[in-house]
Amino acid sequence: MSLTNASPSEAAKAAKGASHVLATLSASARNDALTAIHSGLAAARDDILAANACDLELARKAASTGDLSQSLVARLDLGKKGKWEDMLKGILDVRELEDPVGKVTLRTKLDDGLELERVTCPIGVLLIIFEARPEVIANIASLAVKSGNSAILKGGKESTESFIAISKVISEALTKTQVPNGAIQLVTTRDVIPQLLDLDRYIDLVIPRGGNELVRYIKSSTKIPVLGHADGLCSIYLEQSADPKMAAEVIVDSKTSYPAACNSLETLLIQESALQALLPTAAEALIAKGVTLRCDPKSKVALEANLPADMAKMLVDATDVDFDTEFLSLDLAIKTISGVEEAISHINTHGSHHTDVVLSSSQDLAEQFMTSVDSAGVYWNASTRFADGMRYGFGTEVGISTNKIHSRGPVGLEGLMIYKYKIRGCGQVTASYGEGEEARSYKHERLL
Repeated sequence: MSLTNASPSEAAKAAKGASHVLATLSASARNDALTAIHSGLAAARDDILAANACDLELARKAASTGDLSQSLVARLDLGKKGKWEDMLKGILDVRELEDPVGKVTLRTKLDDGLELERVTCPIGVLLIIFEARPEVIANIASLAVKSGNSAILKGGKESTESFIAISKVISEALTKTQVPNGAIQLVTTRDVIPQLLDLDRYIDLVIPRGGNELVRYIKSSTKIPVLGHADGLCSIYLEQSADPKMAAEVIVDSKTSYPAACNSLETLLIQESALQALLPTAAEALIAKGVTLRCDPKSKVALEANLPADMAKMLVDATDVDFDTEFLSLDLAIKTISGVEEAISHINTHGSHHTDVVLSSSQDLAEQFMTSVDSAGVYWNASTRFADGMRYGFGTEVGISTNKIHSRGPVGLEGLMIYKYKIRGCGQVTASYGEGEEARSYKHERLL
C-alpha cells in the first residue's frame, strides 16, 4: 500500500499495472501478505486507536454543531463494541478462505482435442470511496490482496488520522511481501473524487461505503459499474403465529445492537390480529432500550391500552415519510397491516432491497414471504443484523450490494471475482464445422 498524492490518473495507471502482477501471484504469496498485514496492525494497536481518538474528538465537536451526523460518528469509532478485534479477525478469516483465483467452474469438450474452460479471475482495479469506517482500509486491503485485485481507496476527511495511521502500517507490512506497492493505494489528495470517477479506462468497479447522499452521487456521476446500496431500509413483518418472546428478542437485536448500521431494523410491520398479543411485549422491550416508537393509529391505540402509563406517554405519531426513512438511530416506525400479501407489497414498494425478515411459526407463510420479497437478504425468525460478510462466513466484506446483477448481499471474495474462458486446441478452425459431408460437428460434452 502507498499513501499517494499523485494525480488520479497516475494513481489509477499504477493500480492497473500492479493488478496484472498481483493477479499472477501464488495463493501462498497472497496469504503471506495477509499475515504481514495482521501482524503489523496488531503491533500498532495503540498508535492507531490514538489516531482514531483524535478523529473522534473532532467528529463529536462537528456533531454537536450539526455539521456531522451522530450515525457517522458511531461508524467512526474503531474501539467500539469489539470493532478492532473484528477487523483483525476478519483479516485472518479471509486468509484461511479457499483461494478464489483460477477455479475452473465449467469444462466442455467442444470436439476431440478442443476443450473449453471457464476460470475465475480478478475484476482488476477497485475504487473504494468511503466515509468514516476506518476498518474499511483493512477489510478492503485483505479482500483485494486475497482476490488478486488492486484497490484505490479514498476516505472522508472526518477520519483522516485513522486512515493515515492504518495505511502506514499496511504499507510497511506489504514492503516485506511480493505484493506490488501500487496494488493498494490510499489517495490523500483532496477533492479528486470526480476525476477518479472519470477513469473508466483504468478502474473496473466502484464500491461506495457511506451514506445515502454519497452513494447516490457516485451512481449518478460515473460510467464505471457501481456495486453497493444507497439505503438500508430494513423491515420485519410480525405475523400473528410468532412466538412472543422470540419475536421480541429478534426485533430488539435488529434495532438496538447497532442502530447506525445499514442492516438495522427501521420499520416494523405488525399484523392487525397480532396487535394485542404480540406487539406490547416487543414494544416494552424496545422502549426499555431507549427506542422511540413512531406508531400508526392502530398500533398506537393497542399500545396505549397495554403498556404502562409512563411508556405509553413516550409513543410518537408516525408520518408517511417515516415508512420511507432510514433512521440510523433509536427510532422505529410501526405500521399495522392485514397480512403477508400486504407486508410483501409494502416492503417491495418502500424498502431498499437490503434485508427483510418475517417472524412466524408457519413455514409455508415464511417461504411465501422469502420467495416474494425482492431483497438481497430475506430471513425467517432471525435478526436483520445477520446481513454481514463475517457472519456469513465470507471473512469480511467490501460492502452490501442491492444490485440485480453480479453480486448481491454481503460482498466477499466471490463478489470480487469474474471469469474468463480458455480454449485449448490443436489447430482447429471454425471453417471445419458446419453442414456437409466433410464438415465436423461440435460434441459439446460437459466434462465438469
